[in-house]
Amino acid sequence: MTIKKKLKGTGVAIVTPFRKDSSIDFLSLQKLLDHVLNNGVNYLVVLGTTGETATLNSNEKKAVLNFVIDTVEKKVPIVAGFGGNNTGEIVSNIKHNNLSGIDAILSVSPYYNKPSQKGLYNHYKAIANASSLPIILYNVPGRTSVNISAETTVQLANDFENIVALKDASGNFEQNMKILKNKPDDFMLISGDDLLTLPLISMGAHGVISVTANAFPKEYSTLVNCALAGKFKEAMKLQKSLLDIILAIFEEGNPAGVKAALRILDIAQNYLRQPLEPISKASYNKLSKLIKQTQE
Repeated sequence: MTIKKKLKGTGVAIVTPFRKDSSIDFLSLQKLLDHVLNNGVNYLVVLGTTGETATLNSNEKKAVLNFVIDTVEKKVPIVAGFGGNNTGEIVSNIKHNNLSGIDAILSVSPYYNKPSQKGLYNHYKAIANASSLPIILYNVPGRTSVNISAETTVQLANDFENIVALKDASGNFEQNMKILKNKPDDFMLISGDDLLTLPLISMGAHGVISVTANAFPKEYSTLVNCALAGKFKEAMKLQKSLLDIILAIFEEGNPAGVKAALRILDIAQNYLRQPLEPISKASYNKLSKLIKQTQE
């Protein structure tokens, strides 16, 4: 299977379940993996920002990744997060970690540092030169305070064969259209925003890396599959049916909202690591009501 086929459709940005004492809840992680694997998702993204990876130490990261690889048993492709604002550390992690069992790397753009476009280019150049695996760029300026421009994205896609895709959560359709117009034929645009997946696919995007699909893998995968097949009327109907739930999941931030949803669905407990906190009681009750309505 080519990397383009592996990354088409619905990827899930897997959360990291915790127990009350903040230790990793591997039983809940097993339950979550079974839930998404049995409901039509195309691939998994582990150790991304949704996985609260910034709060995991190096041993915990390895434990989570190895657990997912062993559990999945190659049923679907696995993408692992290797990103941050220290280029040298990322390069070292890629070089010194066992990457067997991983199909691609997702690398979020540097946060806080606010590098220039030249800085972003050289950051990803170093990662591309260090990695034997395909790389997905991740542009999420709302969290990183820096935007990977369309021009920088296209230049990276042209200059490095192993930079194969962009996960974009910029919400900037003009920028997305420039990328789709000028990118190499085999470079993929992947939605990083659950609410914008449908319009992005209509423009030429290849799918999504979804947060909502942790809780609703079947419904969200069906939406994406309909859109990719050009069945936009059916996809829009599904989007409308999920709209209120998606809005509620993101109302007080990610992954707090989706962890609440997983608790309501009895898949994982509702614990986060500091500095994150669970959503408010009012938001939890609203989300619970919406979810129960889908089950009636």
